[in-house]
Amino acid sequence: MTTGLLTFIVLILIAIAIWQLTKIFDLSQAKADNTQVANDKDNNINGYLMMGFLMFIYVITIISFWKWGDLPLIGNSASEHGTSVDTLMVISMVLIFFVQTVTQALLHYFAFKYRGKKGRKALYYADNDKLEFIWTIIPVITLAGLILYGLFTWNEIMDVNMDDDPIVVELYAQQFNWKARYAGEDNVLGKANVRLIDLGDNPNILGLDREDKYAQDDVITQELRLPVGRKVVFKMRSQDVLHSAYMPHFRMQMNCVPGQTTEFAMTPTKTTAEMRETPKIVNKVSRINSIRAAKSKELAAKGEEALEPYEFDFLLLCNKICGESHYNMQMKVIVESQEDFDKWIAAQETFGKKK
Repeated sequence: MTTGLLTFIVLILIAIAIWQLTKIFDLSQAKADNTQVANDKDNNINGYLMMGFLMFIYVITIISFWKWGDLPLIGNSASEHGTSVDTLMVISMVLIFFVQTVTQALLHYFAFKYRGKKGRKALYYADNDKLEFIWTIIPVITLAGLILYGLFTWNEIMDVNMDDDPIVVELYAQQFNWKARYAGEDNVLGKANVRLIDLGDNPNILGLDREDKYAQDDVITQELRLPVGRKVVFKMRSQDVLHSAYMPHFRMQMNCVPGQTTEFAMTPTKTTAEMRETPKIVNKVSRINSIRAAKSKELAAKGEEALEPYEFDFLLLCNKICGESHYNMQMKVIVESQEDFDKWIAAQETFGKKK
């Protein structure tokens, strides 16, 4: 009881002391300028801070380019259309960087130059047709040029021309894996429907029509193999939700939409073995394996299994957040010679033989 009373009295005394100190502080500030209106000193401080922040932005940008400016994908494409996509990307990024640099400089400089000063009045412009024309027509021309260039590039990429004797491959997406279906010797994919999916004793995992003659020579695989230098037409389906077939090194991405078939065409230009020997990939693999080696030492010290060395492979990824295991939805892509591809596909079992 006594301890509680003393604690209460001490807390009361502390509160009174803080209250008295606050009154003393207020009295000491009586002659200070506490007005909420900015004076010349405030405006000068803010003006110099604006210029300081501009310098900070540029310094951080330079450091970022110096340390992390290497873009491993740019200039390292593995498809015919990849160079066009890279060129469009570089042009867009250069324009964005230039505009950002100029506009940020002007924004901060004007905030500094035209900071408030006692006796200075702002000059009001009702309008300026010449300025408005300039800052309207320049973005219009720039964006129109980018859009037209992008459209021509996209039309070139999406040239799904069967006269080029392409390989027809279906990419079948489902939570959370991929299946590949090759069109076989007739190069025509058989009919399929999700309502025909059967997981029983004689499984039909992609819902192919067992009565369709074009489905009999189709080949269903868990990996994607492609011959180098030959055009491939991808037909894409989804069993459940919206997925996106993404192959970054081939500059390929297309949504897989439930209830409809989308398509994309591309021609691989480098085999997996050739890609592994390119300088950028060699450097990437070296960096990853150095990180893995350091991590493996930590795991070994704990008595755990070490990490295996990383080896580059082309990958088919899902680029839509399709559920809790979205991060794990990927399939290895092997690009090889036409001869090796022909041997591999000939060794695969066709859908008709599984009946």
